[in-house]
Amino acid sequence: MASSTVSTKIACLILVTMLVIAPHHSAQAAIECPAVLKMVGPCLDYLKKGGDIPTECCTGVKSLDSITKTQPERQEACECIKPMADSNSINYDLANKLAPACGVDIQINITPNMDCSTVKF
Repeated sequence: MASSTVSTKIACLILVTMLVIAPHHSAQAAIECPAVLKMVGPCLDYLKKGGDIPTECCTGVKSLDSITKTQPERQEACECIKPMADSNSINYDLANKLAPACGVDIQINITPNMDCSTVKF
């Protein structure tokens, strides 16, 4: 009977440890560039040519905003997006108008020479 009690206590300890560690681990999850690029990919034609903003674009911008709630997360997302913006010759004026047009307040000035380490939350 004593070994059953010890086993139960060990199982409870493991469960409590998992519950304590799990939220910490998920909060520290890195931003994945392929996911970021998939979210903003529908915006690319608009960012190059202008015109109407596709619904999928605003959906992606809102999703990206919802998963980047800390300064380091926004800096990581910036590092993911910057090479795509550079290689596709986007219109930076349109890029700066995109988030507000989608109802998102990112407070980031997007430029060709943007230093992602300076992105604030």
